[in-house]
Amino acid sequence: MDPFFIRDTPKSFEDASSALQEAVVNQGFGVLAVHDLGNTLRSKGLPFPEQCRIFEVCNSQQAAKVLSTTMAFDMALPYRISFYTEAGQTRLGMIRHEAILATPSDDPSLSEVARAVRP
Repeated sequence: MDPFFIRDTPKSFEDASSALQEAVVNQGFGVLAVHDLGNTLRSKGLPFPEQCRIFEVCNSQQAAKVLSTTMAFDMALPYRISFYTEAGQTRLGMIRHEAILATPSDDPSLSEVARAVRP
């Protein structure tokens, strides 16, 4: 299984970013932070022509299940969803939950959590 989930959208970068924030909340997640990586890189004087915004999201109930298995998974939380442009195309991307949770652990309950929160 490809560890990356990437989808193109016909929406503009700004419209897609706004729609994501609304969809995340509607699915029972909270948006903890939004990092505008594109603007950060440009503010450092780096030539970065693309847009890239990273949303840190969390479903508290599912996060509690993961952390009760092993606190080391705090390094994989909150979950990150990226909106970015590439050659004029707006894309949504994330690393699949299964790749984050199942690889370092053989606890079957983590696979259940991954299935519950996957896109």
